[in-house]
Amino acid sequence: MKPITLLLSLLLLCAALPAGAAPYTPANGGDIITTLPRRADPQRQALQALRAQLAANPRNAALAAQLAQQHIVLGRAQADPRHFGQAQAALAPWWNEPAPPAAIRLLRATLLQTAHRYGGALADLDAITRADPGNVQAWLTRATVLAVTGSHAAATASCAHLATMAGELATAACLAGSAGPAGQVAASERLLGTALARAGDVTADELAWAQTAWAELAERRGDANAADARYRAALATAPADTYLLAACADFLLSRGRPAEALALVDAHARTDALLLRRALALQQLGPSLHPRLRADIAELAARFDAAQRRGDRVHQREQAMYTLHLLGDAPTALALARENWAVQKEAADTRILLEAALATRDAGAADTVQQWLMRTGLEDQRLRALSNQFKRPA
Repeated sequence: MKPITLLLSLLLLCAALPAGAAPYTPANGGDIITTLPRRADPQRQALQALRAQLAANPRNAALAAQLAQQHIVLGRAQADPRHFGQAQAALAPWWNEPAPPAAIRLLRATLLQTAHRYGGALADLDAITRADPGNVQAWLTRATVLAVTGSHAAATASCAHLATMAGELATAACLAGSAGPAGQVAASERLLGTALARAGDVTADELAWAQTAWAELAERRGDANAADARYRAALATAPADTYLLAACADFLLSRGRPAEALALVDAHARTDALLLRRALALQQLGPSLHPRLRADIAELAARFDAAQRRGDRVHQREQAMYTLHLLGDAPTALALARENWAVQKEAADTRILLEAALATRDAGAADTVQQWLMRTGLEDQRLRALSNQFKRPA
């Protein structure tokens, strides 16, 4: 599910005020890590000014929240985890406090969510919504965390709180991302389609979030034509959105369209998730591109090794995909996918677990997922097709 935090930044900054990630390590010293902005870059200057103000008054909660928020927005936009570490650093005076100011607590929950520390994030979000039931951003973030961890009914209940507080599009997109059983998916798809048709003055971020959710609902139903058209519409709104690019690339790869997937992600390989999709596209395209594929596999190996040495487990899903599809090591991929699925249960997490279970013929792993699918009633034709390749034990 696409993160829906910080779409309503003004609400966040006005709210109740009186795991940081390690930097990316390139595979070799010749790689370009980033392009430094010009000294006159207004965004950079604004960040520097905020840092200077906060350094002079490090317990100023309003300044800390503003700086942390800007780093989180940049981290999401640029897929650069260093910004999340800088955001946490801004919140350092309150990071371990049991009850920091509400805006600080909301930002802490967002960073915990980003680090996949969902229990801590939910504890903060529950405390915020109890104290301030009108906090729109807290309900949105709570819905995201619950949906990612597979608690679709609770996520839908969080979205329901938005009906009288947020706009129609935000509420509909929240419900779409939280939908589980078939009836909910159909109703959410209709509701979101209506909201998109009536969407007026909304931000590009909010529009792209809603368009992406609409595409994902069509893909879950198995309607490839609708999903294709909706992904294209979302890409027209947000052509550099990392989550959207990965979701669309996965869709294209699943439809046997690797050339289109490669064109989509080729310029965005600095991001681990998109480098992985590029390698998968190159693999599908055949032997003529194997030199490029070998280079991408080596780069992915270096990145995953660096993450493991840091103790960073955020990209276990991608590492499981890499291990299964590019290395062909199904047992290791299954172990990674199982560990990841214990933490989060989005469709992509469930899919790689089923794929690894099929590759190893591990009926026990498949049965765990099958029982969960039956219990939740989750509608996803891709998952059902994979699950049906196993016969459940009598």
